[in-house]
Amino acid sequence: MQETGSHCVMIIAGEASGDIHGARLVQAMKAQNPDLYFCGIGGQSMAKSGVRILVDAKDLSVVGITEILEKAGTLVNGLMMAREVLRQVKPDLLILIDFPDFNLMVAKTARKLGIKVLYYISPQIWAWRKNRVKKIKRLVDHVAVILPFEKEFYDAYDVPATYVGHPLLDHEGADNEPKQKRNPNLIGLLPGSRNREVASLLPAMLEAAAIMKEQLPDLRFVLPLAPTVDQDLLDGIMEKAHADASWVEVRQGEARKVMEQSQLVIAASGTVTLEAALALAPTVIIYRMSTISYWVAKAVAQVEFVGLANLIGKKEIMPELIQDEANPENMAAKSLEILLNPRILAEIHRDLTEVKKLVGGPGASQLTAQIALDLLGETAS
Repeated sequence: MQETGSHCVMIIAGEASGDIHGARLVQAMKAQNPDLYFCGIGGQSMAKSGVRILVDAKDLSVVGITEILEKAGTLVNGLMMAREVLRQVKPDLLILIDFPDFNLMVAKTARKLGIKVLYYISPQIWAWRKNRVKKIKRLVDHVAVILPFEKEFYDAYDVPATYVGHPLLDHEGADNEPKQKRNPNLIGLLPGSRNREVASLLPAMLEAAAIMKEQLPDLRFVLPLAPTVDQDLLDGIMEKAHADASWVEVRQGEARKVMEQSQLVIAASGTVTLEAALALAPTVIIYRMSTISYWVAKAVAQVEFVGLANLIGKKEIMPELIQDEANPENMAAKSLEILLNPRILAEIHRDLTEVKKLVGGPGASQLTAQIALDLLGETAS
């Protein structure tokens, strides 16, 4: 399996955002050593960067307990494949990107085989299941953290960790101010990158859009579709909602561009809400999961907010509508409250500007590449 190269690196990213960040990390490492060979689990972006994809990430991406049960067979097969690659290939380094339930089981096998492990974009154990830090300390050689308060958390448990900044800022122009003025009549709809998320959230988003359009007829809505979402699923939802291209435009990708153009964004909770914050886009955060998953999460959660911008800013900059509150009426009401109040818009812009300062600047991929090369025993030039 391994091609000619000084080292073999296995890398695992289980979700669309991790695939993009993994690709940038691979590119940064190859810039220092073009002979490195990569294989693992990921998506299109990692494949284009030269990673031999053994399992497609879109087949593994899940959230919540019931969702995991539904994909148990696929997850087990993926785990068995990852473990077998570790045993047969014995890579010099295993790089894990988020996706903790899966990745920590792979890390356990790597540790038994004496393979070094770098965790990039560590799981949010500071939010729930803090006891996982003991497992990470036991199984992982180094953690590259991407949020300013995470290093302090790991330091308290003597886990080797480096704050590298957020990889979203490595995207070209991400640390700049939006180049164009926002369209006051444009609203971005970001229902997530998983099919289940889109099936759960997009119908309610479209209902909210219809309510908002009744009050503000000039509003237009744009939906940047993640590459991991099935087109047939989207078509069915749009047809059922009677959403036509005259007021809902579907784009392939372009999420960042939509955030910069829109006066307001309605987005599923997740990394995309931090990306919206970095684009200085006022955002309403929504999320729904199965009832069982929600009550388990609510019982173990140890943070006041779910939105990363709110956690970093230590206040509700982006309104959060979770579970039953994430209904069309509430989405429309909260969005209109922001849209129709210049003072609120100005306050949100000010607060998001402060969050952006706290996150830092670009360079996460390069700094993490240096950590990886150090674990491989190399020194980057």
